[in-house]
Amino acid sequence: MTLTILENQVTSAVEKLSESVVGIDSTKLQRDHRFGLVPIEGQGSGVIIDSKGTIVTNHHVIDDAAKVQVNLKDGRTFVGEVIGSDPATDVALVKVNAEDLPYAALGDSESLKVGQFALAIGNALGLPGAPTVSLGVISALGRPLPGTDFVIEGLIQTDAAINPGNSGGPLADLDGRVIGINTAMIPFAQGVGFAIPSGTIKRVIEQISKQGRVIRPWLGISGFDVNRSVARRYGLSAESGVLLAEVLRDGPSHRAGLREGDIVVGIGENKVQDMKSLVTALSRSTIGEEVTVAFVRTGTTYETNLRLAESPMPVAPRRR
Repeated sequence: MTLTILENQVTSAVEKLSESVVGIDSTKLQRDHRFGLVPIEGQGSGVIIDSKGTIVTNHHVIDDAAKVQVNLKDGRTFVGEVIGSDPATDVALVKVNAEDLPYAALGDSESLKVGQFALAIGNALGLPGAPTVSLGVISALGRPLPGTDFVIEGLIQTDAAINPGNSGGPLADLDGRVIGINTAMIPFAQGVGFAIPSGTIKRVIEQISKQGRVIRPWLGISGFDVNRSVARRYGLSAESGVLLAEVLRDGPSHRAGLREGDIVVGIGENKVQDMKSLVTALSRSTIGEEVTVAFVRTGTTYETNLRLAESPMPVAPRRR
């Protein structure tokens, strides 16, 4: 009886959501020394988020595409217009010229729990027909993507099968709400896939809708995590924080007096234990805001006021 109830929940969620899942074909022009510009085709997925044809997908699905084609479950095909993209979170918005489309609701990724069921739906392997559905659980929350720069808010790890072509498709709960957008899987592992949480997606959508792009605070530094072993090896006076390997001249940190070798241990009210917590603290701040930065230099903790500036360039995650 319990299994029947679960089965009904799954089928109901799939029926509710699958109409809003689309296939995305992208064509990129690549220069070949013999043949000139050669079209390279790629496939991915997306999910419609309003009745007027706004679609969420991955940045890497449409990156540098000369043409984006959107294929609906009912067989209709549209040319998609990329209205905004954020390489750092791997989120993009595509618009098609259509009305009264079935659309999905974005859920609350902040309330997710490890172990709850999750559905991955998408255009797996570009197979013809309806979207492919897989069922699994949420394996972990707040994950970095192995081998890449981390996404600010962390990723949802799931064992629901994610295959090539699933990128950009929804990860959903059993109520059919989108809790994430599938972005990557580890090809040499089994049951290790990642999705961008819906909370991140909502913030990206809001900024692209208002400003045409995502604006991030910028410190003008590069550095690496400090832990006990690193502190012992290099004789550092702090066992956590971010050791500054480079401070860009005339950047916000340089103007505030920070220098190479300093260890950042706090931003405002937020304790900085590693680079991830530093970037998370920045994500709660705004451009032009003045924040207090706590740092350790030669064994003494200091504070300085730093005015946040806009990042001069997008940071794209590196992929395997």
